[in-house]
Amino acid sequence: MPYLSVIVPVYNESATVRQILDKINQLPMDKEIIAVDDGSTDNTHKVLNEIKYPELQVIHHANNRGKGQAVLTGLSHAQGEFVIIQDADLEYDPADYFKLIQQIKQTNADIVLGARFTQGHSGLHVHRLGNRFLTGLLNFLFGSNLNDYATCYKIARKEVFSSLSLKATGFDFDVEMICKALKKKLKISEVAVQYFPRTYKEGKKIRWHDGLWAIFYLIKYRITG
Repeated sequence: MPYLSVIVPVYNESATVRQILDKINQLPMDKEIIAVDDGSTDNTHKVLNEIKYPELQVIHHANNRGKGQAVLTGLSHAQGEFVIIQDADLEYDPADYFKLIQQIKQTNADIVLGARFTQGHSGLHVHRLGNRFLTGLLNFLFGSNLNDYATCYKIARKEVFSSLSLKATGFDFDVEMICKALKKKLKISEVAVQYFPRTYKEGKKIRWHDGLWAIFYLIKYRITG
């Protein structure tokens, strides 16, 4: 059984997916990499099929089913003691895995989040403000004190992921996971990670309406779970 399962949901990331998988593959740790191509319409399918690492498993969705569903597919194949989610762009640096693993061991947390905004960053100011608002709303609704609930980097033991009975298939996966964890009184810790935000021209996919949906789901999970 590998120590760490790295789930990489991929949608139209042919320009960066090889680079991020190379970075993960080069990390000196016991791991498996599960790349889930979520019905990409660019060259991603071909690029993934060309990469041959012993630790890499590639799964293809026949059509686009959403980031959350790509993560759920990855979870269904994960064999590691711990699981982490890694976007297929270059906004996050896999070198931070060691810091995240150290944090989960030192704090005995159920989930560790890689917080992007504790040390500041350059890039999309509107996204940073939107994240601050949404995280503030989450903290208000659940009585929590998180800095960055919507970060890609979430690490936990596989059984923690399984215990949450996650079902969200879109970007609301982040909301569902954290809301359910808070309702279950799981211990969530955060540690600062590097963050290199890309622009819309470079392929960023989150849009303003995703923020509106996040508000809806935050309230939904507060009320219904």
